[in-house]
Amino acid sequence: MATIHHDIPLDAPAADVWDAVRDFGAVHERLAPGFVTACAIDGDARVVTFANGVVAREMLVDCDETRRRLVYAISNERVTHYNASVQVIADGEAKCRLLWTIDLLPNAFGPYVEDRTKQAVLAMHKAFPPATIRTPV
Repeated sequence: MATIHHDIPLDAPAADVWDAVRDFGAVHERLAPGFVTACAIDGDARVVTFANGVVAREMLVDCDETRRRLVYAISNERVTHYNASVQVIADGEAKCRLLWTIDLLPNAFGPYVEDRTKQAVLAMHKAFPPATIRTPV
């Protein structure tokens, strides 16, 4: 089984990043804009359209408010297993880490998905840019 793991430092409070992660139907607007271009809720799933035109149906498995952890899965004719978890961990008051782990089969999709997730990480950094430090006048 291919496993992809990203430990993403973000210059934003954990509560703000978690609020975007748990907003399951707004991934295209709040968490990875530009990487995900559209998202529609369909029952317990979201149908996401990526910038490269690929469409995926992601089933919500769990949203744990206490642990700030969201889990989703994909199952279709090409991917026999795809399970992902996203967890937000505070790193002080103004920063956090987003842990994103994906397990998938077949293994052959691993390099493709890892390359795509690197693009998603870039989009997340744009969604949560470093705060501008203002000097008092």
